[in-house]
Amino acid sequence: MDGMSGPYLIRGSVSLPEAELMWRFSRSSGPGGQHVNTSDSQVELRFDLAKTEALPEVWKQRALAKLAGRLVDGVVTVRASEHRSQWRNREAAAVRLAALLAEATAPPPKPRRPTRIPRGINERRLREKKQRSDTKRGRSGRDWG
Repeated sequence: MDGMSGPYLIRGSVSLPEAELMWRFSRSSGPGGQHVNTSDSQVELRFDLAKTEALPEVWKQRALAKLAGRLVDGVVTVRASEHRSQWRNREAAAVRLAALLAEATAPPPKPRRPTRIPRGINERRLREKKQRSDTKRGRSGRDWG
């Protein structure tokens, strides 16, 4: 990781627009040393999905629909506080946001085309079932005697 590792790609050539990212820093919860009370290492990254011009319109609509549960007024928020340095938390938050948007803008999967089972296979299955049932029927000791 060298410097802020540049533009975070979402998919193809579309990347997170630096200018539209809103950062907020606060103190992380959890354990730490003497340094912990003075450093704002938790990172909150906000991205206004509803107003952005960086995404193609189709992607934007798709993402708004998929992330509807996570959005507050069209803004998606990602938090990172797992690292002790603010810089690494910034990296983590940006990567997480890029991944989230990549998943949300992905095109829906192609519908599954049901395959037909070849007749020979079906016939063989039925033949084997019949054989098995005869074998089992032969085990009941009815006609011994």
